[in-house]
Amino acid sequence: MTRRGFISMAACAAALRGQTSAQRGREIVDKVVLALGGDGFRFMGGRVESGRAYSFYREQISGLSIATIHTKYLPASARPALLMKQRQEFGKKRDDVVLLSDQAAWEITYRGAKQLPADRVETFKTTTINDVFYILRARLDEPGMAFESRGRDVIENQPVETVEIYDSENRNVTAWFHQSTMLPVKQRYMRWDSLLNIRREEITRFTKYREVGNGVTWPYDTQRERDQQKIFELYSDKVTVGETPPDSMFELPPGVTIIKK
Repeated sequence: MTRRGFISMAACAAALRGQTSAQRGREIVDKVVLALGGDGFRFMGGRVESGRAYSFYREQISGLSIATIHTKYLPASARPALLMKQRQEFGKKRDDVVLLSDQAAWEITYRGAKQLPADRVETFKTTTINDVFYILRARLDEPGMAFESRGRDVIENQPVETVEIYDSENRNVTAWFHQSTMLPVKQRYMRWDSLLNIRREEITRFTKYREVGNGVTWPYDTQRERDQQKIFELYSDKVTVGETPPDSMFELPPGVTIIKK
């Protein structure tokens, strides 16, 4: 069946229930937000994930590190390109630090702080903007956002609801939510690689959900795949959510040595 035919069948099924595909899509998304914790999820100010981060090259592990990832959500009134910052700490002593925002990316080691290339910032922005959890947390009511139901399916032996997500800049994310738990199972989007001048497929899978506080449910295992090859996995031992962390956690420490390129 063609994609257009599949979409038409999904639209007809929704119409038979007295709903448009957009109404059904929004209904599903609202249930997903409730399953993730409702207001506890929508208004969480920060999150900390601790565990092991794996990187892969050609399906083989190319790197492994103990990792602690701090995420800070910003108020919509701040109006940056991203309503999120991140601090990534690696190693047993957590002394290798990466700071990420929509403005800059820095790596801090015992030698000092080095600004990372602009493509690292763009990768962080693209990954975040298209992340289904970020969309549901920070972009749900953004002007131009649309959620279109594409009906039910079975993905990787799991019964799912399929929703296409579009924004005002015509970005598109396909998300699959488990029919019974309504939790995200998988997402997919295409991005343009300006270095290679090709479109690349980005897929992320989410498993091992647990309640992590304030009624919020979060995946402990997140796996990313690019062009059908696994590239990253974060396996968390502990996840906590709570108050908004201070800005100082996401800024260069006073007096740090700046390493010139």
